[in-house]
Amino acid sequence: MQKPFFIGITGGSGSGKTHFLNMLLDAFDPSEICVISQDNYYFPIEEQQKDQKGIENFDRPESIDSKRFARDIEALREGKTVELVEYLFNNNAKTPKTFVLKPAPIIIIEGIFTLYFEEVAQYMDLKVFIDTKDILMLKRRIMRDAEERGYDLADVLYRYEYHVEPAFEKYIRPYKFRADLIIPNNHNHSFDNALEVVKNFLKTKL
Repeated sequence: MQKPFFIGITGGSGSGKTHFLNMLLDAFDPSEICVISQDNYYFPIEEQQKDQKGIENFDRPESIDSKRFARDIEALREGKTVELVEYLFNNNAKTPKTFVLKPAPIIIIEGIFTLYFEEVAQYMDLKVFIDTKDILMLKRRIMRDAEERGYDLADVLYRYEYHVEPAFEKYIRPYKFRADLIIPNNHNHSFDNALEVVKNFLKTKL
């Protein structure tokens, strides 16, 4: 079997990775592309380190089971199916989904620490970094965390100041220039143009 082409998509929390990913997926048949997301590899909440206020800090590389993440990527590379349970952080109002990831010609590895984890980054044939202004990332984070994770505004702002921003500066921004393609996502045409370039390039891998 021909080995799949791996594309890594990373950037800060709220940078627009999911938006870019969804627009990319719209251009392909589901059988042509598979997405494996770092967000489903967090250790259980009771194992997460808490800060001095007793709040779990999910914005640490150590909060993620990177070894299992890498093993599942390797399984997909070998043509095996991977089954995952959705990670919901502390949102008890939602019921977790079960994802069945099937091998495909193109496999997308997505997440904020995917370039930091060498055992994950090694699989990537193309590395994409979504680059967004800090104020826009904060705005998007506020909207997402209220809707998806059940955090109120004060909680979101606290986590952003003490967890998210320090992690971005230490574990994410320094890896920006290890990417093959840096895509600005600040309400300009560069984002749309880059999306078309990536779409067309990936179609050559089918």
